[in-house]
Amino acid sequence: MGVSAFPACTPAPAKVVGMSDPRYRKVPSARLSRLASFGQLAGGIAGGVLAEGARKLASGERPRLSDLLLTPANAVRVTEQLSRLRGAAMKLGQMISMDAGDVLPAELTAILARLRDAAHFMPPAQLNKVLIAEWGADWRRKFAHFEARPIAAASIGQVHRATLPDGTLLAIKVQYPGVADSIVADVDNVASLLRMSNLLPSTLDIAPLLIEAKRQLHEEADYIREAQQMQRYRQLLDGESDFIVPAPYPELSGKRVLAMDFIAGQSIETLDAAPQDVRDRIMAALLDLVLRELFEFGFMQTDPNFANYRWQPDGGRIVLLDFGAARAVPEKTVASYRRLMLAGLAQDHEALRDALIEIGFVSLDTLQRYRPALDGMIDILMTHLGRPGLFDFADRSFVDHVRRHAETIIADKAAWHVPPADTLFVQRKVSGTALLAIRMQARLPLLEMVARRVGAGD
Repeated sequence: MGVSAFPACTPAPAKVVGMSDPRYRKVPSARLSRLASFGQLAGGIAGGVLAEGARKLASGERPRLSDLLLTPANAVRVTEQLSRLRGAAMKLGQMISMDAGDVLPAELTAILARLRDAAHFMPPAQLNKVLIAEWGADWRRKFAHFEARPIAAASIGQVHRATLPDGTLLAIKVQYPGVADSIVADVDNVASLLRMSNLLPSTLDIAPLLIEAKRQLHEEADYIREAQQMQRYRQLLDGESDFIVPAPYPELSGKRVLAMDFIAGQSIETLDAAPQDVRDRIMAALLDLVLRELFEFGFMQTDPNFANYRWQPDGGRIVLLDFGAARAVPEKTVASYRRLMLAGLAQDHEALRDALIEIGFVSLDTLQRYRPALDGMIDILMTHLGRPGLFDFADRSFVDHVRRHAETIIADKAAWHVPPADTLFVQRKVSGTALLAIRMQARLPLLEMVARRVGAGD
């Protein structure tokens, strides 16, 4: 599936094209330099707390610590520093921005969302050093053309467009130096910042989640593994007209560099300007893919970052990218989701409560202490989701009603509960796809789509 519409040329040193850009910034790769960055971040947050506290006291207000920490200024500090660090630190910030849903204040969620496209670029000299380590000092001779300015930059690596001597166009993903080696320390440092901020109660055990986060991030940093997952997805979707998956190019790929077909497409976020029927068709395909991943494949790409999707207006196909977070879904988790969705389809409140506990969204202790609030939330969600006909993702009228029931639970930090990691990874994909459908104001036959897939594999 390589692109070969370019004229062939004789092998020669590639012309490397770069440009001056304020987003170029060296990735701190040494452990001490990354630790120092966290120290600067903590100091900046502390300074912001003192300044905001003084301002509130001067105006006659009695400030609360949580109000002082969760300020737009501190969110900007966190966003800027994590975007400089890249790696696991930035990845966790992206997860928070994608998964916070309607819990965080809207202005803070919007600021944190900048992390989805705020990564800096490696300077050309640092990029050259990485590529020499991977391909040797004469790596430029492998290409007719290599664009030094990346076409995309994310938390773990950046992507460059390159042309082989025979005219084949490739996308080359290059991992930031030191990222893989810094995962454990970065995750621990982010967790320490959360603890220091008093945003997490001391009774909340996040250790199992941190272990899983480190494991998945190590998997994402292994580009040999990602190439294998990419190839598996190509096989799963072989012959389907809705999706296109690039093919890895093994000759130029390794653990820290991944070469693949360059496939043209537009950002999925430009889809919001398309006609309603086009938006509905694309989102129906993406949502159906999630259901198939869960109930048919037992294998899911669990990162719903919008940058991982592109679309081709001419053919209407969806380009799927980035398979570092692809993983098998345990049969137990699949079975729990099936019971959850079947209970929802049947409008069986009691069965849905049981399924929520089984899957790990709600603890038995929380149910016993806040059953009226949970029952109120279930009633609202069932009424909204159970309406016949097309489901309008843009209709968010129920959110404030759900939030009112949830406020008492959220206010009680002792009631906070961390679901199992496998549930969180699946739900991250489900919630992220729903978020995209909301952004696209899609209208879909949701109940019919779920009913058609929920029994798959029985």
